[in-house]
Amino acid sequence: MTTGDPYEKTFAALPPAPGRGFARTWWGQAWLRALEDSALDGEQVRQGRRVARSGAVGTVSVRPGGLTAVVRDRDGTAHRTDVLVQEFSQAEWDRLLGLVAAESGYIAALLDREVPPELAEDAAAAGVELLPGIGDFDPRCDCGEWDHCPHTAALCHQVARLLDQDPFVLLLLRGRGERQLLDGLEERSAANAPALDPDADGAADGGFPADLAYGAARAGLPPLPPLPDLPRAPGQPPALDTEAEPDGLDVDAVEFLARAAAAEAFRLLAEAVAPGHADRAVPTPLTEAQDAVRLAREADDVRVRSRLAAATGRSRADMELAVLAWGFGAAPGLAALEDDWTPDRTTLARARTAWAAAWADEEAPVLRRVRARWTQPGTGRQVRLGREGRWWPYRREAGRWIPSGPPAPDPASALAAAGPADRGGERRRGKPLP
Repeated sequence: MTTGDPYEKTFAALPPAPGRGFARTWWGQAWLRALEDSALDGEQVRQGRRVARSGAVGTVSVRPGGLTAVVRDRDGTAHRTDVLVQEFSQAEWDRLLGLVAAESGYIAALLDREVPPELAEDAAAAGVELLPGIGDFDPRCDCGEWDHCPHTAALCHQVARLLDQDPFVLLLLRGRGERQLLDGLEERSAANAPALDPDADGAADGGFPADLAYGAARAGLPPLPPLPDLPRAPGQPPALDTEAEPDGLDVDAVEFLARAAAAEAFRLLAEAVAPGHADRAVPTPLTEAQDAVRLAREADDVRVRSRLAAATGRSRADMELAVLAWGFGAAPGLAALEDDWTPDRTTLARARTAWAAAWADEEAPVLRRVRARWTQPGTGRQVRLGREGRWWPYRREAGRWIPSGPPAPDPASALAAAGPADRGGERRRGKPLP
């Protein structure tokens, strides 16, 4: 977006929008409903939607009372297209600004690029229709149509996308830019603020003790409601089984992701309401490769696992191992499988101490160390030291090292969790070699 004249904004042409709706927010959807209600020919609106979806709407200029853009036909013919919208009168602006200034939540929502439904309702009750309705659009196009044509309908669809991003576009159409509106709200807030008592503490220097202000603010607040009960199971996302396959949308993949998201939300909610949640460390965000393994563990369909494996450069067998490791310890468990790291001297010293303490009362087994992995020769057993300091058990099967359990706090417990030594293997006893 570019800004020159404070009463006009220019938005660069948006890319094509195949297979998507043109409005996600309720106010963007209300804008499109006004278009559909205003147009005499619904087919023109549908054609305009297709034109906008193809990316044929050029730069959009927004100013008080109107929109302008160049819209191109399939053959490249350009049309100057305008849509005029009724501006608010001074009296209407005074009523609207008074409503917003009286409710701090409205100001905060607008600054967050949100339009609370309650604001539109309150404004309508005061005689100010914030959102356009039937007959509020006045289309003008050089193609010669006197009502909405595909070009003006395409412009309105494109503006719905802009409104999703910035509701101040709507207020600019009604006659006030963002800076004007905020300045007007600031003036009203200052006029409505109570004057300081010159005898009050802090009035001489314009200040007020923060602890008193905080205590006064909290004094009038009701206690927080109790936490809701945890549902018995994750919610079920809606099915996307429709007669027509949406363009460019893999319905099976979207349904799987929705189920996985519901399961993850349920898990996070269960952790949040569990005792001691506030004392737990904030988890590190997952990488794409880690999240692919998490999703693969949620998938029952082998095709989904295969696609996730291919997307992360893993073979199907590698993905199955990764899923097994994730089941034993999430991201740290996956790191124990795939992160072949070399401990520094300090970490190795701690490892030697752990080995000595683990077998303090008995003769320690002989193990061979390669980086952060200790293998007991001839037994098919191995333990791996994770970067987080825990020990992970592994067992050799069919020529591959397989995760065989959750992490242990010491190497002896991890080695035992790796399972009994292979009967054909040779067990040698002696001093550890960390």
